[in-house]
Amino acid sequence: MPLKFIREDITTLKVDAIVNAANTSLLGGGGVDGCIHRAAGPELLAECRTLGGCATGGAKITKGYRLPSKYVIHTVGPVWHGGEHGERELLESCYRTSLDLAAERGCASVAFSLISAGVYGYPKEQALQVAVDTIRAFLETRPMEVYLVLFDREAWALGQEHYPELI
Repeated sequence: MPLKFIREDITTLKVDAIVNAANTSLLGGGGVDGCIHRAAGPELLAECRTLGGCATGGAKITKGYRLPSKYVIHTVGPVWHGGEHGERELLESCYRTSLDLAAERGCASVAFSLISAGVYGYPKEQALQVAVDTIRAFLETRPMEVYLVLFDREAWALGQEHYPELI
């Protein structure tokens, strides 16, 4: 199946690329971002310092260093401001841009966390819908295995409820 939900630690996945929900500096932070930076080691931070940050909706790629994945794709999701400030379009861009980068590097497998659904406050149900819709649209034209890591209980329950075929 080209798109599948999983509930695992993204830093342990043996995929070609993992997608990091980063901040605009790309220099690490809390949550998934901090976990990925710690697991990859200081070389990841050193490479991120050379990238000049990243705009919301964009993505940049680095090596995976000490991670089992070859690459880390860093994408900056939108902060939720009620849904009337282009949040959906920016979130769609995160997924599309990340998938395009993965395809350019020849990746056959990619794992995403649920972008913007943590401290950025994007409602999880809506974030999940954007992720599924955008990834499915991409997969209609390009073959790739894509995993959506739904680590917390609420996101996992939403996935089971709305997309049981992807579990």
